[in-house]
Amino acid sequence: MRKEEAIVQELVSHLGGKENIASISNCMTRLRLNFHDYEKVQLDEIRNMDDVLGVVEDETLQIVLGPGTANKVAIALSETTGLTAGEDEDEHVAEDTKTQMKQKNKTPVKNFLKRIGNIFIPLIPALIASGLINGGAGLAENLGVDEQTTWLQMAQVIGGGLFAFLSILVGWTTAREFGGTPALGAVAGILIINPELEAITLFGDELVAGQGGVFAALLAAWVMAMVERFVRKFVPAALDILLTPFITVLVVGFATLIVLQPLAAGFSDVVQIGINFLLEIGGPIAGAVLAGFFLPLVMIGMHHGLTPIHLDFIETIGHTPILTILGMAGGGQVGAALAVYVKTRSQKLKDRVKGTVPAGFLGVGEPLLFGVTLPLGRPFVTACLGAAVGGAFQAVAGTGATGIGISGLSMIPIIAEGQYISYIIGLLIAYVFGFLFTYWFGFKEEMVKNLE
Repeated sequence: MRKEEAIVQELVSHLGGKENIASISNCMTRLRLNFHDYEKVQLDEIRNMDDVLGVVEDETLQIVLGPGTANKVAIALSETTGLTAGEDEDEHVAEDTKTQMKQKNKTPVKNFLKRIGNIFIPLIPALIASGLINGGAGLAENLGVDEQTTWLQMAQVIGGGLFAFLSILVGWTTAREFGGTPALGAVAGILIINPELEAITLFGDELVAGQGGVFAALLAAWVMAMVERFVRKFVPAALDILLTPFITVLVVGFATLIVLQPLAAGFSDVVQIGINFLLEIGGPIAGAVLAGFFLPLVMIGMHHGLTPIHLDFIETIGHTPILTILGMAGGGQVGAALAVYVKTRSQKLKDRVKGTVPAGFLGVGEPLLFGVTLPLGRPFVTACLGAAVGGAFQAVAGTGATGIGISGLSMIPIIAEGQYISYIIGLLIAYVFGFLFTYWFGFKEEMVKNLE
């Protein structure tokens, strides 16, 4: 029996049987499930499974399994249940589960950031691939490869295509998240980047294609979904397919060009000016605060809510100046985990660290977070402190990243403006201080009982 099949077999027994599972999906490290009856789910038994690194109760039940394993288990569970991964067996059941879970996680800010995260999580594999290809091409140029070389030009086209048309995908996923027709959301995204806009003069000013970036696509697609749902209430069923999309696109199209896109552009400017001001004035203190408090965001799954800010920076200035700072959170965790490995006498804990640290070095921190530092308690805090020191250095060095979705050593190819050495030094600082803080006062052997 394959490992993932064994995990599924044990998992199903704690989920109220395969018939209780209403939907299956996954991200890089987590299996996400909805249920017909959430009360049948045995959370403690799931947490105690050897292959489960953590459990997060949110709009879906999220079981942290680690990179690679999460995808394989999702496929195996789909085969066992007959459900297609990523689709709900019953939309109303899924909504009922979300309602139950929201009662435990009900804060407006958290719900808002979760919505934003849901929009961008499906895009992460494409963002990672495109970012790495772009970063590799940039690294090749920095090493002296002629920019007119055919293979380099082809790589730039492959890597840059997503970022050129990102608004379309953002529009699609936004509309889907808010109950609209994804294709109409994509139309909103197309409208934002349509080069024909620059031939139009409105109120004495020429329109600018791409103005407002992902913020404009988010706003326009959200309004598109809201208007579509409103219009559908009044259109006869026989005419729905004809009139609802026509009225929706026409109304929202004009509203986007006249109001929504300029609003989004203004918001984008405010966000960028504010963050740049914070980094310029706050310097290392700002970097330390951002990096030090990022792990708690990851812990509750709210870190994806920052994705549109990163992408807006990349679209506007070519790189995001805060991703390298936030990425130090993973460095602090790696250092903390290595200190735990050195100090502990528990072979079980050593094995867990060995199994999760490689992913941590490559920038996938959730296995370490839910499998080692967070369950132990104090090492989570010392990891944050180590991250803060690394973040302070990155803020002073002024590093940035030309892509998103990765951190740790994997981020090196996408570091902007050839600042590879500065980024690596900052990462090493996070490793070292995460290790030292944890070794000195972050771990005691009695903490191991927290894992039992």
